[in-house]
Amino acid sequence: MERMKDFYISECTRHENKIITSNFVVVSKQIKPKKTGEPYLALTLGDRSGQLEAKMWDNVEEVLNVFEQDDFLKIKGLVNKYKNRFQLTIHKLRKLGESEIEFSDYLPKTTRNIDELWQSLTDFVASFQNPYLKALVQAFMSDPEIAAAYRNAPAAKTLHHAYIGGLLDHVVSLFRSCDLVCRNYPQVNRDLLLTGVFLHDIGKIHELAYNRSFTYTTRGQLLGHMVIELEMLQAKLALISGFPDTLKTLLEHLIISHHGEYEFGSPKLPMFPEALLLHYMDDLDSKMEAMRAHFEREADLESPWTSYNASLGRPLLNSAKFLTAKVTPPVEDPSATEAEAESISESREKAPTLPGFES
Repeated sequence: MERMKDFYISECTRHENKIITSNFVVVSKQIKPKKTGEPYLALTLGDRSGQLEAKMWDNVEEVLNVFEQDDFLKIKGLVNKYKNRFQLTIHKLRKLGESEIEFSDYLPKTTRNIDELWQSLTDFVASFQNPYLKALVQAFMSDPEIAAAYRNAPAAKTLHHAYIGGLLDHVVSLFRSCDLVCRNYPQVNRDLLLTGVFLHDIGKIHELAYNRSFTYTTRGQLLGHMVIELEMLQAKLALISGFPDTLKTLLEHLIISHHGEYEFGSPKLPMFPEALLLHYMDDLDSKMEAMRAHFEREADLESPWTSYNASLGRPLLNSAKFLTAKVTPPVEDPSATEAEAESISESREKAPTLPGFES
């Protein structure tokens, strides 16, 4: 495929202090006052490789009403660092026409084969022993609208598996991990746990919008994915004759307790083995993916230490690089504490599983 963009956000390190011209989607747009009272633009720009903060200081009034959030722009500007973070100082911009947009440049997508992931899920469900749980999950998977969305939805807005196919990728990863862990804990009901895995984030297909950039739908913003999941569960249970009330109650608890702690938006704490295991395995998978993605974003850096990771609240050490490189300890950024705390707070619009995690 022809490369449509000359610059991707993940390439900031190679273009530091250089002028670049490239296309971006507007993830957010704010108009703020300078000290003089004149307006400036504060944007968050996105492409399939990540997001980048951008500021436009001059000739702002000419472009204020030219574009809105979710529009696509061609931008010329300077890539530099401010408070140890890359940003783009915009010199010129214009709105792109529809014919100029290659959508695959803007939404990241799983590198794994979606059909193979879906088949893995199908094979796991076929191995269920409980006929009610098998029938329930198959009812979801055979619903064309739900299946199409489940195959494409991200698992989160920004912090983990935030790419097309991320939900399916996350769930298949959890199926594999939970299947292994069950072998070490014979008291755990495998079918119940895996059904909880399948359902725990299914509401994301309605909570998140992902046509141009990853945002919350109005319904998602007002209700959150757990409430949406309870509604979806009730609708499918109505189709299965004789589904035991005891199983229904356990499934509802799996959904509403998987965030793990009250302070992270969980209405209830996990109160039985499968619920506790779901919470910790979900959190583990989310954090491992967040680390992997951070290492990938900064693969070009010579140092094995990454920049500050807002969701985990620390810089990270790439242990593979550490074993082959001379290490300089990370420089703590004392000014980051307040900014990062604010960033993490903003990212918790939808109550994450553990500090800084939506899941």
